Amino acid sequence: MRKLFSFILLLCTLSGVAQNQTLPKREFRGAWIQIINGQFQGMSRDQMRANLTNQLNVLQSCGVNTIIFQVRGEGDALYASPYEPWTRFLTGQQGKAPHPYWDPLEWMVNECHKRGMELHAWINPFRGKTKGTTELAATHYYVQHPERCFAYDGLIILDPGLQENRAYICHIAADIVRRYDVDGLHIDDYFYPYPVAGLAIPDDDTYARFGNGIADRADWRRHNVNRFISMLHDSIHAAKPWVKFGVSPFGIYHNAKAGSNIPGSDTGGLQNYDDLYADVLYWINKGWVDYTVPQVYWEIGHKVADYDRLVRWWSRYAAGRPLFIGQDVERTVRAADLNNPAVNQMAEKFRLQRSLPGIDGNCLWYSAAVVRNEGNYATALQQTYQSHPALQPLMPFIDDETPRKPRKVKAMWMPDGYYLFWTAPKAKTEMDRARYYAVYRFAPGEKVNIDSPANLVTITPETFIKLPYVNGQTKYTYVVTALDRIQNESKAVKKKVKL
Repeated sequence: MRKLFSFILLLCTLSGVAQNQTLPKREFRGAWIQIINGQFQGMSRDQMRANLTNQLNVLQSCGVNTIIFQVRGEGDALYASPYEPWTRFLTGQQGKAPHPYWDPLEWMVNECHKRGMELHAWINPFRGKTKGTTELAATHYYVQHPERCFAYDGLIILDPGLQENRAYICHIAADIVRRYDVDGLHIDDYFYPYPVAGLAIPDDDTYARFGNGIADRADWRRHNVNRFISMLHDSIHAAKPWVKFGVSPFGIYHNAKAGSNIPGSDTGGLQNYDDLYADVLYWINKGWVDYTVPQVYWEIGHKVADYDRLVRWWSRYAAGRPLFIGQDVERTVRAADLNNPAVNQMAEKFRLQRSLPGIDGNCLWYSAAVVRNEGNYATALQQTYQSHPALQPLMPFIDDETPRKPRKVKAMWMPDGYYLFWTAPKAKTEMDRARYYAVYRFAPGEKVNIDSPANLVTITPETFIKLPYVNGQTKYTYVVTALDRIQNESKAVKKKVKL
């Protein structure tokens, strides 16, 4: 009886939300898939592929269009790197190659693309060792260059104050971008280490050697991270100009009560600017990042870091580049709505996300929580919040030229059914090439309007789709557009078919 009541309550909630929900045509809908939690450690190749296939299938059914896949957690690699050892989070031993041999990043790129999803490779730049790692491979950067790193609270950190380290990390990122068909390169919130009370960062020697006349140590550390972000941005776009560079900072930039003349939020937690030396607003205003995903993981009404106040702050100060909100799935479904304690906070968080200016999407922490359908989160995404596909937000600062439209759109019978085919448009450069196609469907008498996501059937890399033929008595209008790597959309091509 309790399960039946919960199911009825869910349906009522979804119905009430759906009546007031207008879905955007373009929206970043991401999900993080991490390795550091060890979810794949000890799995065989086939087991890991099966696990990831299930995750991707569920996320696709939830409207997710971007996977952020962790491939470098501690100076290691979940891919075939010529520079860094295989991660222990894959094989159980750092430096040990998988057997049978395979490349998880290459496999994930292919699996995401065939589902019309983007794949962003996620690296932790400066962390060289996590607390749980007890053995490093002989090829690990710290083993090769211990003088360039420092220990802090059980971690090994590549000293951000050294140009050699900044250049090395950019080299690793550019190698990934050059050798893999990734759509983005993503870093998270680990720059200088999270502070531990009574434990100073041991960078006195580096500051003495490379202080550059900067009197304040905190300003110097921010200067080091700023130089790294600028360099990383340039390295990525030099390798492939269409690959997006994204940063996912801690959810608080600066507490207003801490003072100073920089923007601060009405919060009281750890701070990017002051504690991690990450001046996120400076990077955005300089155009060094292509998108930002602050980890606003708290509940609405949280005493120290209120979600409502924080997303309004980020909307106000960080919309100079595409802004997406990092959502904690488990905390969201476990927290009661402040105005209606019978339901969780998912509806209100989506309302805020879609009503505030400058916010163009979300990213879900973390994928497995969605796949488990925690608090019916996946069900709500499928039925309400992301029930139609969405194109990626535009990034005209990377590219604003639309591709040419598809050619030779026609319907044909094949041995296994009725299909709509088209031919790729001609292109002079990789930036002009059609990467995906958006297919829309309109019923008899329905106005053709490709601005409506309700009519968007699919986003596909193929030049065909199978049509849902019934008896050939009803005439539908199909519309096909071409999308380039930044998902600029071409002019539409219409084709009427009887289904």
